[in-house]
Amino acid sequence: MDEVQAGSSPDADESRDPEPERGGLRRFLRRMASSKAELEAEDLQKTSDEEGATPITACSERKRHCVAGTLRTVTLRPRGGAPALEAELYDGTDVINLVWLGRRRIAGIDPGRRLRAEGLVSVQDGRKVMFNPRYELRGNS
Repeated sequence: MDEVQAGSSPDADESRDPEPERGGLRRFLRRMASSKAELEAEDLQKTSDEEGATPITACSERKRHCVAGTLRTVTLRPRGGAPALEAELYDGTDVINLVWLGRRRIAGIDPGRRLRAEGLVSVQDGRKVMFNPRYELRGNS
């Protein structure tokens, strides 16, 4: 027969803390109940925060901001008769259009690519836009 010290139960394990288990279970249940889009948005927000980027929802008009996220779409849309490459960047909170004037194509600017961009934010037709932003390509999503 095993000896048990007074004041402790035989099932108690001193080295295990029940709090991390409950947190892990809570996280698991939340992930199971969430949709794929919600989980992807949460992951994007987390990586954007780690890169020191401003959430797109917090970007105000006529101010310089640094944003990071994944390119959803990349299209060629002429503006005023000149070529313009337009990309939609999503960071899990909102979308911003990145527009490079006078460009038909930029190597590495493709849908699904992670990107960090910095520039002046403006609003056109109710959408946030950044013209000719400085950018850094990141790994694929």
